[in-house]
Parts: sequence; structure tokens; C-alpha cells
Amino acid sequence: MSTTVEPVTGRVHSWDLSTGVDGPGTRFVLFLSGCPLRCLYCANPDTWHMRDGKQTTVDEVMTEIEKYRPFITTAGGGVTLTGGEALLQPAFTAEIFRRCKERGLHTALDTSGFLGARATDELLADTDLVLLDIKSFDVRTYRKLTGGDLAPTLNFATRLDRLGVPVWIRYVLVPGWTDDPAAVDSLGAFLAGLGNVDRVDVLPFHKLGAHKYDALGIPFPLRDTPTPDPELTEQVREQFREHGLRAL
Repeated sequence: MSTTVEPVTGRVHSWDLSTGVDGPGTRFVLFLSGCPLRCLYCANPDTWHMRDGKQTTVDEVMTEIEKYRPFITTAGGGVTLTGGEALLQPAFTAEIFRRCKERGLHTALDTSGFLGARATDELLADTDLVLLDIKSFDVRTYRKLTGGDLAPTLNFATRLDRLGVPVWIRYVLVPGWTDDPAAVDSLGAFLAGLGNVDRVDVLPFHKLGAHKYDALGIPFPLRDTPTPDPELTEQVREQFREHGLRAL
């Protein structure tokens, strides 16, 4: 008696093509639905809930990726899974990456690391790069900023180092929240102690997602927070460089 294997499915918000910010080269970027954190500066509140995504099979995702494979491979790119939080759907993420590796495609996982324990070693073996968002290195600020705990992300960072998975750190610079020199210095020291951090991207806080909050009828908590000036952004990058890190 034959058994029918149910296709692996997940909730997908959308997909896009990008260059430079979501991993090397031109990327097919898949936005998954659902996130356990509520970052005050989140630019994609429309990805918070799983229910708002479209139920999609891995086959459907791979069919879409295949349309662009010649283009992204020629441009030295690959596939990036983001969200939301891709590790909220670890089986779906793992199967997409497994299929991508079968096709010789570079894979990148964009994650807060908050659910890093859900990533199996097998999933990480199929992950060429992790874009790890560390929101703050101060425990209390992290809690106020995200609603979550910092420890899972740091544990995930050390695990990635142990497994030898390359990492790009993403650090969103929010005036009055993540610009404290002591916290930045402590994060720099922590990252310098890891052997797998290729670069640190200091990303200036922006308000490009404000209209999404308006459309959803929810308040944008940092609407009145100023964006960082170039001098502050460069100052923070220099702090990371002082720890021997490549900061962009």
C-alpha cells in the first residue's frame, strides 16, 4: 500500500528581488509571515501574523525561484529567507534551503536569532550565510525595543560560530535607543570574540514603513523619533572597527 507524502507548506507574505542588502549579489528574497517579536521600529508590521500569509508549498516557491535562477546566479546571488521571522516556520525554511542547495544556489537566512534553537544542524548545514539582527546588546533595552529576551540571540550567535556558519551582523541604529556608546562597545567586544563575523552592517533607522501602520490602523511607536545623522552613523561604525570588525 503506497503512502502519500504531504507537501511541505508554509505561510508566505511576498517575494522580491534585491541587490546588496540581503546577502551577496542579486537575491530572490522570500518574506515569510509571522514573527514573535514586536520591534518598535519594524518596517513590516504586515508580516507579523501567520494568518495574513498565503499558504504555499515548497514546490510553488521553487518554481518561482527557478524563473530567476539564471539571472541571480549570473549576478553572484542566491536566495534569502526573511520575514517576519523565517525560523517561526523551520520545516518550511529547511526544505526550501535543502532544495536550493541541490540546485547549487547560495542561501542566506535573515533572522533575529530569537528562535535560533528551532534551527536544526541540518538546516544550518544548508545555510551559506546568516544575516543576524542584533537589536541591542543591553538586556533591558532589548526587552523594551522588541518585547523579547536577548539571550537566545547571543546563544544562537555562539552556536553559529561553533558550526562555522558565516554571519553578517545587522544593527539598526535608533537615536536614543541603540546609540549608547557603552552598549555598542560591549557588542563590538562580543562580536570580536567570534570567528565567523564577516561584517557588521550599521543600518540607520528609517520610517519608510510608517504608512503600513496607518493602513493597519495601529500606532507607529517611533513616529516622532529622529533618524540618525551621518555623523552618528559613522561614529558607531567606527566603534565596531575599533574591535577589528568590518563595519559598513
